[in-house]
Amino acid sequence: MGAVDFGFAAGDTVLITGAGSGIGRATARHAAELGLAVSLWDLNPAGLAETADEVRTTAAAVHTWAADVSDDAAVDAGFTDAVRTLGPIRYLHNNAGPASSSDIPFDRALEICVGSVRRMTDTWAATGPGEGAAMVATTSVAGNLVGTDNAWYSASKAAIMGYIRHLAAHRATEFRSNGVAPGMTDTPRLAGFAGSETGQRVLTRIPLKRMATPDDIAWATLFLLSPLAGYINGVFLPVDGGWTVTQ
Repeated sequence: MGAVDFGFAAGDTVLITGAGSGIGRATARHAAELGLAVSLWDLNPAGLAETADEVRTTAAAVHTWAADVSDDAAVDAGFTDAVRTLGPIRYLHNNAGPASSSDIPFDRALEICVGSVRRMTDTWAATGPGEGAAMVATTSVAGNLVGTDNAWYSASKAAIMGYIRHLAAHRATEFRSNGVAPGMTDTPRLAGFAGSETGQRVLTRIPLKRMATPDDIAWATLFLLSPLAGYINGVFLPVDGGWTVTQ
C-alpha cells in the first residue's frame, strides 16, 4: 500500500484543538504522518505533552499551547505564539469541547461550545491563513440528526453546524468550512459505554456493528481540510457507520 497523499503542501500547518486525547490526538498523529506541521491545543497539559511526544518524530514541526479556548486572552496569545513559531496556519480543526456528560448550565454550555468555535475561527482568519485555507469543526449526529438526553449538547452541536453553514455561504473567499459528525466513537469519554445496556442497544442499530475509532474521524477530518476536498464547502459529514440511516 502506497503512502496516503491528500495533496497537502509539505510543511503547511494545521491547528488542532482538543489535541490531548481521542479524536484530536488521532488527527494530530495522521496530520504529522502526512507531513504537516501541527499546533496542538488542549486544556490538559499532560495529555497535550503525550500527543506532542507521539508526533514529534513525524511532524514537520510541533507547537503546543495549553489553554481554554473559551478564553479570549488565551486564544489571542496562543495564535500569536503559534504563528511566531510555525508561520501561517493554513488549516484549523475546531475539535475541543466539553463531554456530553458534563454538568454545565445550558446557557453557559452554548457560550463555551459555540462561542469557542467562533472565537477560534475569527482569530485564525485574522492571522491570514492564505490561499487554500480550510476549517473543519467536530459536530455530531447528536442534535443534527438524533436527539440526546442532554439538552445543551444537542443544541450546541446543531448551533455549530448552523455557524458552519453561515461561514460557508459568507466567508468562502477566505476559507472553506465543513463539519465532521461522529456517531458513537471509542474515545476515553465513552470508556465502558459500549458494554453498557444502552451502548449495546445502540451498537445493534449500527449497520457496521462497531463504534467508530478516533482514526475513522481523523481521516474524514483531514480529507475535508485537504486540497482534495477543495470544492467541498458547507458539508455536514456523518461518520457513524450508518447509524443514523436506521433511526
